[in-house]
Amino acid sequence: MKTEAVHYEGGLVNHYFDANIAFINELHDAQKIVILTDETVFSLHASSFQLFPVIKINGTEANKTQQTVDIIINELLNLNVDKSWMLVAVGGGVITDMGGYVASIFKRGIKLGLVPTTILGMTDAAIGGKNGVNVGQYKNMVGTTYRPQYILFDYNFLQTLPKAEWVNGFAEIIKHACIKDLEMFNTLSKNNIYYYINNINAIANLIEQNVQIKTSVVVNDEFENGERLLLNFGHTFGHAIENLYHLPHGSAISIGMMIACKISEEINGFYSSQKEQVAQLLTQYHLPIKISFDKKAVFDLLVKDKKRSGNYINFVLLNAIGNAAIQKISFEQLADLNEQIL
Repeated sequence: MKTEAVHYEGGLVNHYFDANIAFINELHDAQKIVILTDETVFSLHASSFQLFPVIKINGTEANKTQQTVDIIINELLNLNVDKSWMLVAVGGGVITDMGGYVASIFKRGIKLGLVPTTILGMTDAAIGGKNGVNVGQYKNMVGTTYRPQYILFDYNFLQTLPKAEWVNGFAEIIKHACIKDLEMFNTLSKNNIYYYINNINAIANLIEQNVQIKTSVVVNDEFENGERLLLNFGHTFGHAIENLYHLPHGSAISIGMMIACKISEEINGFYSSQKEQVAQLLTQYHLPIKISFDKKAVFDLLVKDKKRSGNYINFVLLNAIGNAAIQKISFEQLADLNEQIL
C-alpha cells in the first residue's frame, strides 16, 4: 500500500493506493462506521461489509436526487448515527457524490471516507470534495464542497467492473490527457481498453497518475475560481446531452469533448489534425464522438449551467493537446456556434 497526504487549504486528505477496504477499520473506530453503497456493489462484495451497518441504494444517475438523500438521512437517524461516526461511501461517482453531500449536511457535518469502485470514481469523481445531486435535468445543481478524511483505492473492486464502466471511466482519463498531459495522451494512443483491463499494474499506475493530475489542479484552486475550471473540458455540452438523452456520463463527456475541439478549431486556432487525434483516441477506447441532438433543447440547458457568469459562460478550449485554456464565450456567440458548426 502506498500512502499520499494531500494538503488542502482547509485540511488534510489521505490517499491510500492499492489498499484493501478492510483497512478502514484502522482509520476509524469500527463500531462507529456506517457504509453507504450501491445495491450492485453490495451484491458482488457482500463479504467486505459484514462488520458494518450498510445503507444500500440504487446508484444510478436518475436516483441522484434530494429524495434519495432524504432516504439516506432517515436511515442514519434510525441507526442513531452522531457526529462521532464516519460515513464511508463505497461505489461509483453517484455514490461518492451523494455520500459527500449527506456527510456535509447531516447534523451539520459528520466524518467522511470514500472508497471509489469504478475507473470514473477513482480517477475523477471521488477527488476534490465537490459533491451534490441533480435537480430535474440540471446536473449537480445542489451540493457542497466537503473533503473526506481519506480516499482508499482498492483495485479488487475492478475485477467485477463491467467493460462498459471501464469505457465510461476512460473518458475522464482522456480528458485529463487532453488538458494537461501530452505524454499520457501518447501512451494511451499506443494501448487500448483491453490492455488496461488485463494489466493490473498498468491500470494502477494510470489511476495514480490521473489522481495526481486532478489533485494538483484542485489543491491550487479548491473552490473553482480559476484553473480548476479546466477540469470541465467537454462537460458543458456533455452534461446537457447526458441529461437530455440519458447517456452514460463518459459517453456524453466524450461527445462534449469533440464539440469543444470543434469550437477550439473555430475560434482558438486548434489544429484540425489534433482534433482528429482526439477523435481517434476516443474511438479507440470505444467512446462515441457524435450524436444527433436537439440544438435548442441543449442550448436551453446551457443557459442554466453552473459556469454561467452573466451573459457569458466559462468554456474550456484546447490550444493544443495537453494545453487547455479557459475562455469566456457569450451566449450569443455560443448560439451561433451551436447552429453553424455543431
